Amino acid sequence: MEQERPPAPGIVHPGFGRAWFALSVAFGLHVLDEATTGFLDVYNPTVTILRSRWGWFPMPNFEFREWLVGLLVAVAVCFALTAAAASGARWLRPLAWFFGLIMFFNGVGHTLFTIRGQTVASVTFARPAPGFYSSPFLFVGSVWLMTRLWHTRASGFRC
Repeated sequence: MEQERPPAPGIVHPGFGRAWFALSVAFGLHVLDEATTGFLDVYNPTVTILRSRWGWFPMPNFEFREWLVGLLVAVAVCFALTAAAASGARWLRPLAWFFGLIMFFNGVGHTLFTIRGQTVASVTFARPAPGFYSSPFLFVGSVWLMTRLWHTRASGFRC
């Protein structure tokens, strides 16, 4: 059985699996954080108000069960893609950039809402905002993933 050799010194491994895995863990923790701190009590009224202002606003209202199941499926898919991320799969890179950017802005958003104490003028909450405690993990994980994607962009690795 042939063993896989580590990359030669000076050659960057093409994968971004560790960063992907870390962000997937942060995402899972964030879902737990939101589920236990009443996120939908803030989210649904915010969406309702934004949709009344702008009819085109694309975000839906959720019932707790459908919201939680959907997010748990998304977290499971992220974990399932870790091996592809570790191998540096080129087809996963656009999705990884999307994942990183969404989680970056998610973490920043929870922090900003905590500072403001509201999402929109009529939707206020006791600080911190629901989902705030895990937002630093989203921020750090997303920055790490996007940094790995940037540094491995020219590796030429094809999968």
